[in-house]
Amino acid sequence: MRGVDLPYEVRLMKETPHRDENKNQDKRDATQTDGKMRVWYKGNAEDTRMLKGEELEKSGSAMREGEHWYVHSQSQNRNYVVSFIGDQAVCTCPDFERRYRPCKHIMAVKIAMRKEGKLESGVDVTVHKVTYSQDWPSYDKAQTNEKRLFMWFLQDLLKSIDDEERGIAIRGRKPIPLRDMIFASALKVYTTFSLRRFTTDIKEAMHNGYVSHAPYFTTISAYMNKLEMEPALQKLIGLSAIPLTSIETEFATDSTGVRTTRFTDYFDEKHHVHREHRWRKLHITCGVKTNIVTAVEVSDESGADSPYFIFLAKKTHEIGFKIEEMSADKAYSSRNNLNYIDKLGGVPFIPFKSNATGKPMGSRIYRKMYDFYTLRQEEFMDHYHKRSNVESTNSMIKSKFTDIIRSKNGIAQINEVLLKVLCHNIVVLIQSMYELGIEPEFLN
Repeated sequence: MRGVDLPYEVRLMKETPHRDENKNQDKRDATQTDGKMRVWYKGNAEDTRMLKGEELEKSGSAMREGEHWYVHSQSQNRNYVVSFIGDQAVCTCPDFERRYRPCKHIMAVKIAMRKEGKLESGVDVTVHKVTYSQDWPSYDKAQTNEKRLFMWFLQDLLKSIDDEERGIAIRGRKPIPLRDMIFASALKVYTTFSLRRFTTDIKEAMHNGYVSHAPYFTTISAYMNKLEMEPALQKLIGLSAIPLTSIETEFATDSTGVRTTRFTDYFDEKHHVHREHRWRKLHITCGVKTNIVTAVEVSDESGADSPYFIFLAKKTHEIGFKIEEMSADKAYSSRNNLNYIDKLGGVPFIPFKSNATGKPMGSRIYRKMYDFYTLRQEEFMDHYHKRSNVESTNSMIKSKFTDIIRSKNGIAQINEVLLKVLCHNIVVLIQSMYELGIEPEFLN
C-alpha cells in the first residue's frame, strides 16, 4: 500500500490457479475379461456410464456415418454426435458439455470400435485426474494473518467513502460515521457471528483504532437496512478488485441462490403444503485465476440470468479490466450478449442451445462463435471449461461466509449478500499478496 509499510514479508510466488476440481475424480483401471472390456472406477458414478454405454452398444444405438458416430438418446427422440479429434472423443450431449469427461455415448462408441478392432483395448479409457499444486508456505501465512489483514485492508478501502454528516438533527446524538457502520457490518459478516456475539469483536476493533465508535448491536442491524449502504458497498467491491487488473484478463459469469431464513406464504403453511425458504439470487462476474469478483448484482429469486450479463461485463470493463475472454453457460446465450463482449474486444465462450440455428441475423460474432462451437468443439470446450471457476467462487463465498442470509428485511438482505462478496474479495487479495506478490493500492 502506498505510504504504508507492510507488516510482513511479501514474496513473489509462482501463480497457483484456484480451481475446485471434482473430488470424485478418482483413479480408474481398465481391464479386459472374456473378450469384453470392463472398466472399474473407484468412488464415482463413471461405472454407471460405462454400463449404460454397454447397453447402448448392445441395442445397436451407436451407428457410424463417415467420420462421425450417431448414438440414439435413451430419453429423447434424437441422436447425439460423437466425433474424434485426434485421440480425443467429444460428444454433443449435455453430460459431456457439462463435465468434459467421457459420457455413456462415448463409452458406447468406443466399445463398438473395439469390437471392430479399430481401437486398442484399455488404452483410451484411463482418465487422469488433473491436480494443481498448492503453495503451502504462502497459504499458511495468508491464513494465519488473515483476520488482522482483513481489518487493515477494510479500513484502507473505507478511506474512499465520503463520510459526510447525514442530516444531523437539533436533538439527539450525532450519527455514527458511515465508515464505522460499514466496517462494523463487514466485520460482522466476516466473523459469521450473531450481532450479540459480535459485540466483543467490534470493541476490539475500536481499541485497535480501526473505528472511532463501537455501535450497539441493534444499531448495526438498523444500518444494514438503509438504502444508502448498497451503492457504497458496490463501490467498495469494485475498488477491492482493481489491484488485480494486471493479472485477470479472462472472466466467467454465473448466478447462485442464497437462502434466507424466511419461508413461503402463509397460505402454504396454513394448508400444510411443503414449506420452502425464500432466497436471493447473486449474479457475479469473476476472474478465473484468482476468483476475484469484479461485478455483482443481487436480485430476487425469480430474476433471470441473461439480462444481467451486459451490466456485469460493462462494470468489469469500467473499473479497468481488459476482457479477453468471457465464459458463461447456455442461459446467457443471446446475440446481444455475444455482441457486447465482441464490442469490448473479447471472445465470448458461451455454448449454444440445442435449438440454435446459427443464423447471424446481423450478428457477425454470433455466426463466428456458432461455427467455432460446432466445428472445433474440443478447442471451444477448453476455453469454456474455465467457467467452472465462477462456480468455485460461489462455493468459496458460501462455505466461508455461510450460505444463509440472516437479515429479515429485503434491503438488509441485499446489503448482507454484498457484504459477503466484499469480504470474499478482501480475503482473495490477502491470498494474492502472498502467492502473487501484489501490493494492493486502492486509492490510485
